[in-house]
Amino acid sequence: MNLRPHVPSCDARELAYLGHYGFWSSSLEVALALNVVVTALQIGAYAGRIAGVRTGRIGTSISLFNFFTLASRLATLVVTPALGSLADTAARYATCNGTIPGVFALQLRAIVAAGTFGAVVGTLLMPTFIMLFMRGVYSFERRHSMLRAVLRLADPHVIFAIVRSVRWPPLGELRTFSPRSLPLKLLVGNVVVTGVYAIGVVSSFYASVIDLDARTTATALSGLVNGIGTVAFSFFVDPTTAYITDQAVKGERSPDEVRTMVFWLSATAIVGWILSQIILLPGAYLIAAGAHVFHRPHS
Repeated sequence: MNLRPHVPSCDARELAYLGHYGFWSSSLEVALALNVVVTALQIGAYAGRIAGVRTGRIGTSISLFNFFTLASRLATLVVTPALGSLADTAARYATCNGTIPGVFALQLRAIVAAGTFGAVVGTLLMPTFIMLFMRGVYSFERRHSMLRAVLRLADPHVIFAIVRSVRWPPLGELRTFSPRSLPLKLLVGNVVVTGVYAIGVVSSFYASVIDLDARTTATALSGLVNGIGTVAFSFFVDPTTAYITDQAVKGERSPDEVRTMVFWLSATAIVGWILSQIILLPGAYLIAAGAHVFHRPHS
């Protein structure tokens, strides 16, 4: 697909600026750091299922799960402007040179790789997340306020206790987590949903540089892509995990099966992030084609 530059050329000052266009930038550093944190929080939210079984407070655990999800999405709002800054610089380069800078694709792949790393970190910190969820449940019961329970995390004594209790999952336990008790569609669905969600925003920003005339339309389509991922998660992943958790609470399944489910949800999420590297650019060209359909030039 040919680029559609807004202006035919750039002045010498602009060309001099773009001559120093490199891989690293403050926007990239912000996007990398936040994507690690956001993805780790998303993985950590799975701990709400285990905490619900152990405490018997499913409703409160779901509320905390929603809080973790909200926190990760709010953090995503900061990642998006950083991505936008990278895309703006790439668009200026494309406007002057008529080609997409190769470094831009590398920057986006690095951001996706940061998400993969965040998924690994979240998986390794799962015992800590479980402890946080359980403390949150009991704190809410004492204070009857989710806000006050969450604000307890700002207490230096609580922070010290959390840091002191950080531990990695015993590697010997990994052999006990057999996926045979879990529906195959749950695991496959989580890989697909995670892969789509991982590149929804990133591919949209790359698509915005493929066709500069439709760049705003391409960026706006990120919401549609993520919306599809959210709907798929709500239909194919979340109900099954909730059902397995309810079975454990009623004694129809063992608590260890919920731990196994959480482990494999985390593992398949990591696989989804890895596979997202493959579909990043094809997804971008697909979004660009969709944006071109919506966009109708005046001339």
